Amino acid sequence: MSGTSLDGVAAAVVRFTDRDGRIDAELVGFTQRGYTREQHNRLARALVEGTPAEYCQLGFDLGGWLADAAVAAIAEAGVSRKELAAIASHGQSIWHEPGHSTWQIGESAVIAERLGVPVVNDFRVRDVAAGGQGAPLVPIADAMIFSSPTDWRALQNLGGIGNVTVVPPGGDLTGVRAFDTGPGAGVIDKVTRALRHELPYDVDGRLAAAGSPVTPVVTALLAHPYFAAEPPKSTGPELFSPVYVTSLIRMCRDERSGCTDEDIIASAVALTARSIADSYRRFIAEPISEVVLSGGGAKNPTLVGAISSALSPLPVRLFDELFFDGEAKEAVAFALLGYLHLKGRFGNVRSATGALGPRILGKLTPP
Repeated sequence: MSGTSLDGVAAAVVRFTDRDGRIDAELVGFTQRGYTREQHNRLARALVEGTPAEYCQLGFDLGGWLADAAVAAIAEAGVSRKELAAIASHGQSIWHEPGHSTWQIGESAVIAERLGVPVVNDFRVRDVAAGGQGAPLVPIADAMIFSSPTDWRALQNLGGIGNVTVVPPGGDLTGVRAFDTGPGAGVIDKVTRALRHELPYDVDGRLAAAGSPVTPVVTALLAHPYFAAEPPKSTGPELFSPVYVTSLIRMCRDERSGCTDEDIIASAVALTARSIADSYRRFIAEPISEVVLSGGGAKNPTLVGAISSALSPLPVRLFDELFFDGEAKEAVAFALLGYLHLKGRFGNVRSATGALGPRILGKLTPP
């Protein structure tokens, strides 16, 4: 899994077992491989510009980087390649226009050649072709694997983009709803890199903790039509882009005399926290008993604290406390989509994406 934060590849080795309609997932191995500065810069540039030759080469090179991560995860898990049914690869989203088109790169043939294992990839396009948003796709895993046996639960991911899945007790798919709430950690990371070039992100949320949000700017940003749009809906770096970040920084400095870098980063944190809380108030009527946070943003204690305050008195818990390392969650979810593809079972949740109906997701590249 390579997400919108462009920080690296998360790779998981997962063993699935069907038990009376519910799927158990055992995380056998997990690794993360950070992108080098050059790799990150190439991917970031591809989100805004590039030539056909550059996109073509980047797709093949990324296939190699994804293969490297798969090799590392397999070694960490201590399993042989012969034991693997397939490798599921999300690739990297370059463009996502909900309901119209979506584009993920990372050549599956390169992975298949390197590892000699079937590869399932390009999961989003079938849902979009069926009239859906193509996102979020994690809800199938939230329902089948991470639901509560007794209560409604909101599973909030904090990757580059924030998304929530509302899951009924026992993971009944007919009651599942999901949508992108807006920015996750992506805007925070981009603001941090723009202001502190030596940092890949706000480590442990220390910069944001030392600042004070520019509240009028956060309120103005929340007036964007995306936040008021009814689900199903999805978004990505095409909205929360470098141009968006530049505008956020300028607005903060124009609004507050003596505005510090810390204040601007704190404003980005407040934007994520308030957008999540606002989405819950607007669009979630189900009696959820708790919110479970996962993704890279869940490692930022300042962001977690801001979300907890914004959602109070609703309890907020970390995914790690209930299951396994939350950084592995999306990789496990796409492993599940690969498993479902091999079993000939649908992978999208219609109530989450708005597709015409259930569809088998992904394309298979043989070994």
